[in-house]
Amino acid sequence: MNAPVKPEGFSRRELMVGAAVVGGALVVGCSPADLMSAGSKVEVGAFGPFIRFEPDGFVTVISKHIEFGQGSHAGLAAIVAEELDADWTKVRVEQSPANAKLYGNGALGAQLTGGSSAISNSWEQLRKAGAGARAMFVEAAANRWNVPAGEIAVKDGVLTHASGKSAAFADLMADAGKVTPPQNPPLKDPKTFTLIGTDRVRRKDAQGKSDGTARYTQDVHLPEMLTAMVAHAPKFGAKVESFDVDAARKVAGVVDVFEIPTGVAVVARSTWAARLGREALAVRWDEAKAEKRGSVEIAAAFRDLATGKGPADQKWESFGSKGDVAQAAGRPDDGKNAFEAVYEFPYLAHATMEPMNCVAIVDGNHVRLVHGSQGQTLDQLNAAKIVGTLPGSVEVETLFAGGSFGRRATFTSDYVAECVHVAKKVGGGKPVKLVWTREDDMRAGHYRPLVAHAVRVSLDKDGLPATWRHRIVSQSIMKDSPMPAKGVDQTAVEGAMDSPYLKATPIVDAQVAFPEVGVPVLWWRSVGATHTAFVMEHTIDQLARKAGKDPVEYRRALYAKAGANRHLAALDLAVEKAGPTAAAGWARGVAVHESFGSVVAQIAEVKLVDGAPRVGRVVTAIDCGTAVSPDQIAAQMEGGTCYGLSAALYGEITLTDGAVDQSNFDTYRVLRIGEAPMVETHIVPSTAPPSGVGEPGTPVIAPAVANALLALSGQATARLPLVRSV
Repeated sequence: MNAPVKPEGFSRRELMVGAAVVGGALVVGCSPADLMSAGSKVEVGAFGPFIRFEPDGFVTVISKHIEFGQGSHAGLAAIVAEELDADWTKVRVEQSPANAKLYGNGALGAQLTGGSSAISNSWEQLRKAGAGARAMFVEAAANRWNVPAGEIAVKDGVLTHASGKSAAFADLMADAGKVTPPQNPPLKDPKTFTLIGTDRVRRKDAQGKSDGTARYTQDVHLPEMLTAMVAHAPKFGAKVESFDVDAARKVAGVVDVFEIPTGVAVVARSTWAARLGREALAVRWDEAKAEKRGSVEIAAAFRDLATGKGPADQKWESFGSKGDVAQAAGRPDDGKNAFEAVYEFPYLAHATMEPMNCVAIVDGNHVRLVHGSQGQTLDQLNAAKIVGTLPGSVEVETLFAGGSFGRRATFTSDYVAECVHVAKKVGGGKPVKLVWTREDDMRAGHYRPLVAHAVRVSLDKDGLPATWRHRIVSQSIMKDSPMPAKGVDQTAVEGAMDSPYLKATPIVDAQVAFPEVGVPVLWWRSVGATHTAFVMEHTIDQLARKAGKDPVEYRRALYAKAGANRHLAALDLAVEKAGPTAAAGWARGVAVHESFGSVVAQIAEVKLVDGAPRVGRVVTAIDCGTAVSPDQIAAQMEGGTCYGLSAALYGEITLTDGAVDQSNFDTYRVLRIGEAPMVETHIVPSTAPPSGVGEPGTPVIAPAVANALLALSGQATARLPLVRSV
C-alpha cells in the first residue's frame, strides 16, 4: 500500500509516521504514543488535558475513558474534585478526544478502557492534575491579594483568606491560567478526604440517561446520512461467492450494494430499507476455509487434550512449575488422598443491551467516527489503514454505550472497520451509520472462549494439597494481537497462575494449550477469571470435603500458608456479615477470587426450586484499595454478580456444523429481573491505591453457587451452565 498523501500543515515527521502505520514498519525514535497520535490536532488548555474551568463557575473534567454503564465518569471526576477542592455540585464530565499521547491508558499502552483500570490507572494522574490546578489558583490569589499562598484556603471552589478576601474559581480563572503549572504538586493526605470514599460521589450521567438526553449512536442523525447493514457469513471464515445485486437494489430506499472484506454491504436511506435489501441479496458463500465443526466436537477435542488423549504434537506452555513435577504427573491411586476432575465451559456471548453500531464520515484523508468507542486507539489505527491516512487524522467522538463487557474493543475494530469501508466506498464525505441487529452480534460477533480444565491433586497428611497438576485448553485471545503477550497468554490462565492455592502447594505442574479453532474469541467481563475462578474455588470445596474440613476453615489454612492476607480479610468480612446460618431450606456456598488487583469473597445462599438452583442472598466483601465511590462499587458488585449468575445458570453459545445456533434472547437465555438475588456489598477498609471494580464481581458467583449445590446434594458441577434448557 502506498504512503498517504501529505495533508496540508503536516510535518515531514508526521508523514513518516503515517507511512509506517500504513506500511506496517516502525520509525526509529518514534514512541508508540507518537505513532498512534500522528496527525492529531488536539489542543490543551492552560490547566492541562484533564481540566477546564468555565466562566459560569463549573469545572469540566475531561475523561479519557468511555462511560458504558460502569460509572467511571463520576469516580474520575471525584479524584480531580477532591484534590482541587471543587464544589461537587458544579463538576461536569466530558469525554476526551482520541489522542493516545494525551489520553492513553497507562496500564494498557493505548487509549483504551478495559481491564477494570479506568480508576486505577488514572488515580495518581488525576490527583496531580487536580492538585496542580489548585496550586495555580492559590498562587494567582496570593499574587492578587499580596498575601502568602500558605494562608489561603480552598473549599467548594472558593478561595478565602483570613483578611476576609475571597474569590471563586471563575473570578481567578484568567490569572490562574498564566501561572506555570507545578510539576509535582503536593497531594492530600487521604485522611483529609471529604469527597472520595463518601456516598456524595454519585453518577453524573443519571439525569441524561433518565430523561433521554444522553446520546448513543442510534441517536445520531446527520444531514444526508445513509444507513448500512452487512450480510455476514453463517460460518466463520467463509467468503462471498456471489449475491443478487439487482434484487437488493429493487428494494425502495436502497442506494447501493457492494462487497466489503467481511461480507456484503447494503446502503440505504433507512434502517428498514437496508434490512429488506440485505434479505433480498441471496448470498452464496464459499465455505472451503470455514470452521465447520460444531461446539460439541470442539469441546470433545479440548477435553481430550486436557486429559492427555489429544494429538502428541500439541504444544503446551507452562504457567506454573515448582518442586518435583514428576510426582504430579502420575495418576494417584490412593482414593482417600487423591482428587481428579475435568471442567468444561462453553462459548459465551457478550449480549450487550446495545448491539454494535457506528457512524463514519470519510472525507479525503480525514475520518470522523461517532460511536461508543471502547478502544479509540485501535479504532484510529484500523480506520487509518483502510483509508490510508494518519492515525491522528481519524477523529473519534466517543458517545455513551449501552454496555460492552469487552465486546467493543476488538483488535480489528470489526464493526467500526466495516463502517469505514462502507463510508469510504460511498465517498463524498457523506455520513454512514452502520447498524448491527441483535442477531448480527449474536451470530457474527466475538465470544468468551470455550475452555476445558483437567485438575489432579494429591493431599498431604493434614488434608492440604501436596501436588497439583493442572491442564487448561483454550483458544488464545491474544493471538495475532497488536499487543502480543510476553510469555504465556495470561488471558487464559490468570486466576489460576497466581492463585494462593498453588502458592500453598509444594509441587505444581500447570500447563496450557492453545489449539487452532476458527471461532473469533475475545475478552469477556473478567476474562480468564470467568473459568479459572470456578475451577479453583469449586476444586477447593471438593478438597475440603475429601479432607473432612469446613470449606471456610480450609481456605483460611491455605491463605495462611500462602501469605494471602487480602484473601483472608475479604473472606473473614464476608463470613462476619453473612451471619451464623442461612434460613431454613437454603444452603450456603463460599468462593474467593482475586482479579484485576481486587479480592472478592462471596457467600451465596441457594435452594432448589423444581430441580433448578435459585439464588436468594449474596453477601459480598471486596478489597479494592481506596474506595473512591462506595455507592458505585456496590452497584458494580450487584451488576457483576447478576451478569456472572446469568452465565452460570444459562449462558451458552453452541455451534452446529460451524454455524451459531443462538440469535436473540429467546434462545440465549439471560437472568430475569425476578431471578436476581439480593446482593449485599461490604468494602474492606484500605488506604492502598484503587484497584479494579467493574469485573471482579463477575467470576465469583458461579463457584459460590456450585459450592452451595455441593453442600445441598453432595454432587459436584463439572460443566456450565447449570441449567441447560432455555
